[in-house]
Amino acid sequence: MIYVLKNSWALLLGIFLLLLGNGVQGTLLGIRGVAEGFSTGALSLIMSAYFVGFLGGSRLTPRLISRVGHVRVFAALASFISAALILFAALPDQASWFVLRIIVGFCYSGVYVVAESWLNDSSTNETRGQTLSAYMIVQMLGIIVAQWVLTIFDTNGYLLFILISVAVSLSFAPILLSVSPAPVFQTTKGMTLVQLYNASPLGVVGSFLLGGVFGAMFGMSAVFGAAVGMSITQIALFSGSLYVGGVLTQYPIGWLSDRMDRRILIAAVSVIGSIAAFAVLPFTGALYALMAAAFVIGGMANPLYSLLLAYTNDFLEPDDMAAASGGLIFVNGTGAIAGPLVVGWLMSNYAPSGFFVFLGIMMALMAVYALYRMSQRAAPSVEDTTAYTPVAPSVSPVAVELAQEIAIDAALEEESNV
Repeated sequence: MIYVLKNSWALLLGIFLLLLGNGVQGTLLGIRGVAEGFSTGALSLIMSAYFVGFLGGSRLTPRLISRVGHVRVFAALASFISAALILFAALPDQASWFVLRIIVGFCYSGVYVVAESWLNDSSTNETRGQTLSAYMIVQMLGIIVAQWVLTIFDTNGYLLFILISVAVSLSFAPILLSVSPAPVFQTTKGMTLVQLYNASPLGVVGSFLLGGVFGAMFGMSAVFGAAVGMSITQIALFSGSLYVGGVLTQYPIGWLSDRMDRRILIAAVSVIGSIAAFAVLPFTGALYALMAAAFVIGGMANPLYSLLLAYTNDFLEPDDMAAASGGLIFVNGTGAIAGPLVVGWLMSNYAPSGFFVFLGIMMALMAVYALYRMSQRAAPSVEDTTAYTPVAPSVSPVAVELAQEIAIDAALEEESNV
C-alpha cells in the first residue's frame, strides 16, 4: 500500500477532490431543493437525472476518448462539472436543475473513466489489488468528508456551490500534472443481457434491485432528512452514516464471502438491511435511531455489489468475466434511475417514511430471490469460487473491469496450481 500511495498520491488526491465535490452536491441539492419549495416528486426527478447522465456517460465516454484522447476528455468534462456546480445556485428552478444533474452525472462518469484508466495504468499485477483498495478508500473518504463540509458552511446562497466548484477545478492539477502518458484505452468484448442472465439470474436481478437501493439512498437521503425536519448537521450525520457503514463492513463481509455459499450471505445481508429499514419506521423522529438504521443499511448494501459481482464470476470462464461487468453496470444503473422516482412517489403520496419502506422492500426482494435461486441449482464448491474484490457501485466500468482483472488473475493462478 505504501508503494501505491507513493506512486499515485497526486492522482488519488485529485480523485478525492472530485469525490468531495460530488458528495457535497448530492446532499446539498436535496437540502436546497426543499428550501426552494420544490416538491418531493420534482426532487426525485432531479436526483434520478444524475443516474441517467451517469449511465449515458459510462457508455459514451470510451468513444470520446478514442477520438480525442484522455487528457482532452478529462479537461473538458471536469470543466463542465465545475461550471454546472455554479449554475445550480444561479438557476434555482426545477427544469434547470434536472438538465444540470444529467450533465453532472454524465461528466462525473466520464472523469471517473479517465482517472480510473490512469490509475489502472499506473498499477502492476502485483499492486493492482492494493491500488483498487486505495481508490475505494479515497472515494469513501471524499464522500464522508463532504458531509462534514456541509456542517461548517452555510447551505444558503452561493458559497458552498463556489467551494465545490473550486475543489473540482483544483482536482485538474494533481491529476493532469502527475500522470504518465495517457494509457491506451481498450474495451472488452460485449456480453448480451440474455447471456448474462442465463449465466447468473441472481447477478442480474440482484444488480437491478441493488441499483434501486443505491439510487434511493444516495439520491433521496437528504430529501428525506429535510422532509422530517432535520437540521443541516443532522442531515449530514444521517447521510454520512450510510457511507461509514459501507466502509466498515466491506472487508468482513468479503472475508465471509470467500468461505461460504454466497447466496446464503446475499440473503442474510439483505435480510439484515431490510429489518433495519422496517424497524426504524416508528422512530423517524429520532436522530440516533435513524443514524443506526442508515449505518446498518449502508453497511449491508455497499458490499452487496461486490458480492453479486463475485457470485456472477463463479459461473463464468475467466475470458468472460470482464465482458460481464458492462452488463451488470447497465442493469445496476437502470435500477438506480428508477429508485429515486419510486421513493419520490411513495414520499409524496404516503409519508416521508416511504424512503425506508422502499429500501426494506427492495432488500427483502433480494433475499427472497437469493433463497429461490438456491432451490434452482447447486452452489459451486468454495474451492472453485472466484475471489471477492471490493468495488463501489459509484465507480465507472474501468474500475469494475480492474476488479474483474484481479478476479481473473486469481482464477488463472488457481487453475495453474491444480
